[in-house]
Amino acid sequence: MFGDLIARLDHPEVAAKTLAALDDAALEATIRAYATARDITAADCMAGIVRGFLDQADDDVWLQLVGIMGRSKDPGLAALHAILRHWASQAETRA
Repeated sequence: MFGDLIARLDHPEVAAKTLAALDDAALEATIRAYATARDITAADCMAGIVRGFLDQADDDVWLQLVGIMGRSKDPGLAALHAILRHWASQAETRA
């Protein structure tokens, strides 16, 4: 469940397994570099990114996430990947 994953994302072992499951080396490097630069753990970084995204998401974003989840064999992981990729693309734009 997506909600369960989000609730446990700040646990280092959950974040590490999730990053590995995403199988996106560039995204993982971006998250780890961002976390290191701010002297926080990757787990806290991921949890903050996802919770911030969900707090600010409008109806269109939720609809897109529902579509992504509906097309995936692992809906929660697919949604998380989409959220983190969205964040990373915006972080690159601001850099």
